[in-house]
Amino acid sequence: MNQDYIQPNDWSIIEEGFDPERVKSSESLFSIGNGAMGQRANFEEHYSAKTFQGSYIAGVYYPDKTKVGWWKNGYPEYFAKVLNAPNWIGIDIEINGEQLDLAKCKSVKNFKRELNMKEGIYYRSFDAVLQNNIEIAVRVTRFLSLDLDEVGAINFEITPKTSNIQLKFSPYVDAGVHNEDANWEEKFWEPIDVKHFGNQGFVTARTFKTHFVATTFMSNSLYINNEQQNIEPEKAEINTDKIALTYSAFVALNQTASIQKFGGYTVSLNHDDTQIAAEQVLEKAHAITYSTLLQNQKDAWAKIWEMSDITIEGDTKAQQGIRFNIFQLNQTYLGKDSRLNIGPKGFTGEKYGGSTYWDTEAYCIPFYMATKDQQVARNLLAYRYNQLDKAIENAQKLGFKNGAALYPMVTMNGEECHNEWEITFEEIHRNGAIAFAIFNYHRYTGDYSYIPEKGLEVLIGIARFWHQRATYSTYRNQYVILGVTGPNEYENNVNNNFYTNYLAKWCIDYAIEQINKVKQEFTPDYTRIMNKVQLDATEIAQWKDVSSNMYLPYSEQHGVYLQQDGFLDKELITVAQLDKSQRPINQKWSWDRILRSPYIKQADTLQGFYFFEDHFTKEQLEKHFDFYEPFTVHESSLSPCVHSIQAAVLGRMEQAYTFYLRTSRLDLDDYNKEVEEGLHITSMAGTWMSIVEGFGGMRVKNNTLHFEPKIPKQWQAYSFKINFRNQILKISVNQNETLFSLEGTKDIVVMVHGKEVKVEPNSLVTV
Repeated sequence: MNQDYIQPNDWSIIEEGFDPERVKSSESLFSIGNGAMGQRANFEEHYSAKTFQGSYIAGVYYPDKTKVGWWKNGYPEYFAKVLNAPNWIGIDIEINGEQLDLAKCKSVKNFKRELNMKEGIYYRSFDAVLQNNIEIAVRVTRFLSLDLDEVGAINFEITPKTSNIQLKFSPYVDAGVHNEDANWEEKFWEPIDVKHFGNQGFVTARTFKTHFVATTFMSNSLYINNEQQNIEPEKAEINTDKIALTYSAFVALNQTASIQKFGGYTVSLNHDDTQIAAEQVLEKAHAITYSTLLQNQKDAWAKIWEMSDITIEGDTKAQQGIRFNIFQLNQTYLGKDSRLNIGPKGFTGEKYGGSTYWDTEAYCIPFYMATKDQQVARNLLAYRYNQLDKAIENAQKLGFKNGAALYPMVTMNGEECHNEWEITFEEIHRNGAIAFAIFNYHRYTGDYSYIPEKGLEVLIGIARFWHQRATYSTYRNQYVILGVTGPNEYENNVNNNFYTNYLAKWCIDYAIEQINKVKQEFTPDYTRIMNKVQLDATEIAQWKDVSSNMYLPYSEQHGVYLQQDGFLDKELITVAQLDKSQRPINQKWSWDRILRSPYIKQADTLQGFYFFEDHFTKEQLEKHFDFYEPFTVHESSLSPCVHSIQAAVLGRMEQAYTFYLRTSRLDLDDYNKEVEEGLHITSMAGTWMSIVEGFGGMRVKNNTLHFEPKIPKQWQAYSFKINFRNQILKISVNQNETLFSLEGTKDIVVMVHGKEVKVEPNSLVTV
């Protein structure tokens, strides 16, 4: 049974009623971020029951020494921890001498959280009776500014309901934080300085090893019935890594006292002197004012939604799901800083570590290409180019040479930092996703300039890796790739994973094709690159020999490519035959049992059919879908979206809709029973793909947009916008027709169900 406490709502995530067992899950679901920082929805006031404290700064990490029983050559030296950053949201509260703590109140009524996705604002409210029988009403507003992205703001209001009260607010900044998942129970922050000026407090700390410096700051203002009080803190408690300022106020019955707190981080990634920068950013925030920052927040999110929103009529849960996914993607990455990337948990948790996986190239780039401008997607490609030297080093550590590049499975700075051997050494298909993203970028944007400028060097490094990684089998008289893990991580150290072999073959062929094109059309770039990488015709011929003779496992009996050589040796019991009590198997079974089973964590062979859809017929897709999906447990967040898209291609709309609901509400309904650890951010881009590429059937072929619109019977209509080569096209689909409208200055021709349709600016075309 999935969780079902989030209230259906088109624009908000809403929880009603206080349940301590839901606190950690809600801390994930109501997380907020602005691309530069983010935080779980922890309570500002003290909370003594179970909680997962988490605040995070983009680009800041710690190299946690790898913890293994048996060290293997080539093993990553560290696991890049997403660091729990110093906490600036904290506000301890005393009412007539008693601490406010929801875990200890006599009663908590009318508890409500709301994450307003339309405006990017998090609200919380409740009525509580304390142990001293004082009853209060609380309302809290919190947001992380998109415009001033080093600053967040809190407005914490308390109204006494039964008597006058003596109130104490003690806002604080605390750098004495820990990660929940530290390998060695280490502290990651070294305090440097603590300062206090009037109503402002600053804690400067430095990460051990990586030496990132961050000044965490706060500035506080006290209000009674919306009138600012001219008050200084009555007490400042300062130690080596924390500062707390205490304010006292008499609050009469039914009056409202509030503390407004600006807080945030200035980081050495962006500033030479983080203390001075913190003082300056607070000065800006006060000059703008809280109310203006709040309005600016609403305006900034309105602009984001204007381009990225997907509307669904007639299905509130489906609408809520897609907006939640789009909202979290924009909270995580806005494309402002090319040094950053999209971590799988974003700013919502610590699990996995690192900030970059192959998810970015396979799932996220299509979303950002279509909903931002192409420069944002190009920045994500340039991120990998800038780390090419590290990818070559990673390959060298495993014994590869001559500029072969193996991009990391997990990284912060280009170095491999994943601490599971079957992933680090074996899940090499990630290299192919890097190359595919370059192809996909050019296909969608039409911008070829990236390839001669930067991309070709990446393609050459990847092709060299595949050439060296393949082994010539005298038994098969073909090239094979041994000892790998495909996208299905429920199989390790297998031989000839179809997806990996097919991707390797394609990468080599694509690299050769681009070398020839650059040679003919961009001669100066060709000369520069060849001189740099020292590539000659003899080596290219060796690559071609590998790609032309790559072994692809195939079953004549079943008429399908095999996921790997030994797949048919397994006991082929479908998921439908599994007792539900055994699910999810990754929480119920031993790893040994999982590895011997036929169960597939996520699309593997079908991932190849998704990437290279045009290489196969619809009949081939259907045969492979019908063979592999019954063994797929969808215990990866990346699984349902691919299956939803392919079910839609096959016209199986009920199945496509079921998969869509699973991907869009994966976290909201906690399908995998792990949401308290954080959200699945990168897979949320797959939810967008499920609608645009699945139901909308959008493809780019020969520089032209193609659509095959379909609509689930549960929906009355849906619509989305895409930015295609600087023209904004809106597609609206209902049960009877598809409508196109265009923002721009010139016509666009699209293909709809195979027929040419001309769309003119500022007009509506119905198909």
